[in-house]
Amino acid sequence: MNEDSIYAQLTDIFHDVFDDDLIVLTPQISAKDVDGWDSLTHIRLILTVEKVFKIKFTTSEIGKLENVGELVTLIKSRA
Repeated sequence: MNEDSIYAQLTDIFHDVFDDDLIVLTPQISAKDVDGWDSLTHIRLILTVEKVFKIKFTTSEIGKLENVGELVTLIKSRA
């Protein structure tokens, strides 16, 4: 799975989870850049990512994520 396809799927997930079709994902985007990205939405986001990509993250992996680019790298390492 390449980065472009991961970003495409993540964009759909972000649009759905945050109910905002204007979100444009870049590697640097983090919770502070997206309205409504709080702890509960973060859990929903991670669970949706795990379901769509058919992978499971550990708590420590999730805790280390700083931005979308690191999430893409983590997904890529599991695909």
